[in-house]
Amino acid sequence: MARTPMILSAFFFNPQGDHRMSWRHPDAPGREIFDLSYYRRLADAAEAACMDTIFVADHVAMWDTYESSLAHYANPRLEPMTMLAALAAVTRHIGLIVTASASYSEPYNIARAFASLDYISHGRFGWNVVTSGMNEEAMNFGRDANIEHAFRYERADEFLDVAKALWDSVDDDALLMDKKSGFFADPRHIHRIDHVGKHFKVRGPLNVPRPPQGYPVIVQAGSSEDGKHLAAKHADLNFALVRTIAEGQRYRKDFDERLQRIGRKPTDLKVLPGILPIVAGSRAEIITRLRNCHHLTVELFSERSDIRNVVRNQQDSSAR
Repeated sequence: MARTPMILSAFFFNPQGDHRMSWRHPDAPGREIFDLSYYRRLADAAEAACMDTIFVADHVAMWDTYESSLAHYANPRLEPMTMLAALAAVTRHIGLIVTASASYSEPYNIARAFASLDYISHGRFGWNVVTSGMNEEAMNFGRDANIEHAFRYERADEFLDVAKALWDSVDDDALLMDKKSGFFADPRHIHRIDHVGKHFKVRGPLNVPRPPQGYPVIVQAGSSEDGKHLAAKHADLNFALVRTIAEGQRYRKDFDERLQRIGRKPTDLKVLPGILPIVAGSRAEIITRLRNCHHLTVELFSERSDIRNVVRNQQDSSAR
């Protein structure tokens, strides 16, 4: 029987660990999360372990709607395209999937960036397409509240159509670079896309040649009806949260039917269910680790210390 290889992706949701309060753990990193060397160590470990890819989440806002979020976990992080472009230069084999918003970007900029990243990495980049569901994000881009859900996915669908057309706007054999004749390119193989749609008007062509992969790997992580429709039409990978084998089988069956309805094969889309492994030497140690994480959260919100005292203590420690 043919063996189907498993795709293993290291998911970086928070810089210091997936648990929201993991930054408080005594072994958790501190300000080094804003230094490339920290992420290089993680990438080196993932590549040495033969992981297939690194998958970096992102939000384009500080979590500050609630005072507790701002005080205790405001979600600061490096901009992931910049960070993974740097990691592309110091890794050789591992895939690099970066999150970018289709709600608060433009197709030409995104298509150009991902084509460039695909060249820099020699064909190792993927784009996790998100539609950005937080009010904090919307208010950084000229809006008073978030864009309505279905409208966000409608825009994302057109966004992807435009990005793909731009990646196809320069044929593989368009660039001649013939020094003797003086022909840099063959104009017959470079095309304006002249897209006019509900959300975008883009002339093209893209000023980066067609990426090494053709398109970067397209990833989609939504499990709503709109999200699954977008994934069935465009995605190569779908990131899912399923809790049982039976639930996962139903989820996969639903996608197979969606893919067939739009003329794609079930093998065109891989589903990657998320898991949060706790590595320990025994079940008792696992339970202890879980309790410690819970304790960090409970302790945090039971404390009533004044933030000014915390800052003053840090300043006193630095002065000594």
